[in-house]
Amino acid sequence: MSPGNGTAWDVEGFRARVQDALSAALDAQAGRLAPLGADAERLVAAARTSVAGGKMFRASFCWWGHHAVAAPADEPALLRACAALELLHASALVHDDLMDASDTRRGHPAAHRAFEAQHHAAGWRGDQEQYGAAGAILLGDLLLSWSEELLRRCGLPFAGVAPALEVFDLCRSEVITGQFLDVSVQARGRADVDTAMTVLRYKSAKYSIERPLQIGAALAGAGETTLAELSGFGLPLGEAFQLRDDLLGVYGDPEATGKPAGDDLVEGKRTVLVALALDAAPPAEAAELDAALGTPLSASEVERLRRIIDDSGAHAQVEAVIERLGDHALAALDRASVDETAREVLRGLAVAVTQRAV
Repeated sequence: MSPGNGTAWDVEGFRARVQDALSAALDAQAGRLAPLGADAERLVAAARTSVAGGKMFRASFCWWGHHAVAAPADEPALLRACAALELLHASALVHDDLMDASDTRRGHPAAHRAFEAQHHAAGWRGDQEQYGAAGAILLGDLLLSWSEELLRRCGLPFAGVAPALEVFDLCRSEVITGQFLDVSVQARGRADVDTAMTVLRYKSAKYSIERPLQIGAALAGAGETTLAELSGFGLPLGEAFQLRDDLLGVYGDPEATGKPAGDDLVEGKRTVLVALALDAAPPAEAAELDAALGTPLSASEVERLRRIIDDSGAHAQVEAVIERLGDHALAALDRASVDETAREVLRGLAVAVTQRAV
């Protein structure tokens, strides 16, 4: 897979504009919640932290999904709609970190850990971990609620927003159910490749790229044919995106990812990478990998598991699948009846999401 002609667009400027839209939305919510006092202020502050930074891929695909169909009549309103997807993403990350018992997110304490620390520092009664969990659940719920509200009230005519809300409704159902599939797979302690791919598709791939593209296109008045064409591009690209994320969860540089080395191994993630390795590794090594998943691991133990995965051929196989899915996505994009500038930017985004190091 190779990038297109690299049609220029101001990526950093776009991210800053989305961040401004998020800040404005949270400012408005803070004003509404001000009568609730200091605790509400802390909750809003945690929301601000949860939406700060990141690559804003979902907002980007929503923006260019719209441009693929038509130039926006109201750019600030479209930016608010794009920002709604970042609120959805933040909600998913807050809940995901709690369920995975993650300590960090983007180099900072995960939301539940931050709430735990506040409880401890204040010397409050009760269990600080339970307080942290409660805070993270409520924060994630609030972000999820705000995401729908921001899309619905983005400022575009409601007749144009309504079709996008239908896609957004489906998107939220998919990601939440996909998360439950993931939790259940971890509880069972096993997952074949097909099961791991199903989790990947519904927990991440669809809501990361396919649905944001379709939401943007729906806001532009796209019909079913265009939505299907964008799905042909977005779904395989979303799968490649998450497979890259799975590799980063094992091989990523903590300085870049903001997560500990081998974090997915420590958390016991039953990813496609792990499923392939368990299938292909010699029995003794497969048993060693299986037993180590979800346990505290030293740096040397992480490196040992990485070697098992490498020697099994799973690492190389996932890289090949990423390449194949990316090529399939770009071929679908080439066939789609979309704006040429948007096509070229989407080609560049496809490379960015599949070849990233963070």
